[in-house]
Amino acid sequence: MKRIAVLTSGGDSPGMNAAIRAVTRTAIYKGLDVIGFRRGYEGLLDGDGIPLTKSSVGGIILRGGTILRTARSERFRRPEGVNEAYARLKEYDIDALVVIGGDGSFKGAWRLHEMGFPVAGIPGTIDNDIAGTDYTIGFDTACNTALEAVQKLRDTASSHDRLFIVEVMGRSAGFLALEVGVASGAEYVLVPEVPFKIEDLCDKLRYARQRGKTHSMIILAEGVMSAGELAEQLKDTGGYEARITVLGHIQRGGAPSSFDAVLASRMGAAAVNSLLEGHKGFMVGYVDGRIVTPPLSTSWEERKPLNREMMELVDCLSI
Repeated sequence: MKRIAVLTSGGDSPGMNAAIRAVTRTAIYKGLDVIGFRRGYEGLLDGDGIPLTKSSVGGIILRGGTILRTARSERFRRPEGVNEAYARLKEYDIDALVVIGGDGSFKGAWRLHEMGFPVAGIPGTIDNDIAGTDYTIGFDTACNTALEAVQKLRDTASSHDRLFIVEVMGRSAGFLALEVGVASGAEYVLVPEVPFKIEDLCDKLRYARQRGKTHSMIILAEGVMSAGELAEQLKDTGGYEARITVLGHIQRGGAPSSFDAVLASRMGAAAVNSLLEGHKGFMVGYVDGRIVTPPLSTSWEERKPLNREMMELVDCLSI
C-alpha cells in the first residue's frame, strides 16, 4: 500500500477535521501518500482530489466543519456512479479509501468494498445513531452546544413562568435529545424510540403546576414531530401556550470538544493502521473505551438501542 485517500460525506460534524488530520499524519508517518477528495463522493466522481501533507493539515484539529467540504451525491447512488468512482480511484493510483460520515456514507463505501476496493469508515455525525460504536465524532460537541442554549433558555423560562419547547436534531434517533435532557435537568424529553400520548404530557404539566412549578422545559427530538406541531397539540389538548426554540444547524458548528478531538484522532489513526494490517470493509468504533473495527454493514444492519435507563432517569429527577 502506497497511497490512500480520504473524504468527508453527508452532514458535517465537529471533529471531522481532527479525523482528517489523524488519517493524513498517520499515513505519512507510515510512509504513505495521502489524497483528499473535496465534496465527498461528488468530488471523487469529478476527480477533485488534492494532496494532503503534514503542513496542509496543521492547525485544523480544533477547527469546526471539514476542510475537504462535504456534499450528497445522487450520481454515486447509481451503479454507473459507483463504477465511475472506482475508476477515479484507480486513476489516482489510490490503494485504499477512508470515508468519514454517517451510515449513508458507509453504504456508499460498502459498494466500493463489494467491488474489491479496500475501504474504512469513520463515524462522523452528531446524531450518534450508528451501531457498532458507543459514540460518533461530533455528538459530544453537539450536546454541549445544545446544553448551553437550554441553560440560557431556562433563565428566561423561570423569569417569565413559561413553558419552552426546544427542538434538537438527531434525524430519527433520540440520542441527542436524551443526553441534553438529562444534562439540563429538563422536565420532559420526547424521542422517536419511546411513544407518548399528548394527553399524558398535558397531565404531567398540570400536575407540575399543582405542586407549584412555575416553568417547564421540553426537549424534543426532531424525529418525533416539529416543535410547532407539538405546541399546537399542547394548546388544543391542554390549553398550554409554549414558546418554541429550534436549535437547528447551530448544533453542527463550532470547535470540537476535547472528547471529540481525541476520539477523532484515535479513530483516524486506527483506520490507517487497520488498513495497513489488511483489514477491509470495516468501520472504526469506540466501545467501552476501546477502539474496535466491526464490519461497515453493522452501521445499518443493526439498530443502536436508546438507553432506557436514561429515559427513566428523566422521570425520576424531574419530580
